[in-house]
Amino acid sequence: QVQLVESGGGLVQAGGSQRLSCAASGSIFSIKTMAWYRQAPGKQRELVAGITRGGRTNYADSVKGRFTISRDNANNTVYLQMNSLKPEDTAIYYCNFVGVTSKLDIYDYWGQGTQVTVSL
Repeated sequence: QVQLVESGGGLVQAGGSQRLSCAASGSIFSIKTMAWYRQAPGKQRELVAGITRGGRTNYADSVKGRFTISRDNANNTVYLQMNSLKPEDTAIYYCNFVGVTSKLDIYDYWGQGTQVTVSL
C-alpha cells in the first residue's frame, strides 16, 4: 500500500524560509504529476504548485517568485522550497501524487498534511 510521508513543516517567522518534502513509501508506478496543496482555517483547499514528470511547473499567483517545486523521480519525492514567507501562507500543506498503474488505472494519493505557521 502506498503512503505519502511529508516532512518539513513548523513555525517560521515572516520573511523566513522552509522546505517541505514528500516521499512515497511502498511500490508506486508511473507518477505523472506531483503537487502541493494547502488549506487555511475556514478556507477551501487550493493548489499551491504542481510539477509534471518532465519538469513542467505551475504555481498559484500568490506564491509565484517565492516558492519553488521540484521532484526527484528516482526516489519518488517532491519538494517545496518556500522563501519570503508571509503570515497568509499559514496553512496545512498536503502533497498529492497522480499517476497510472500498470493496469492503466488512475491513482490519486494524498499525504497526511503538515502544518506551516508563519508568525509576524
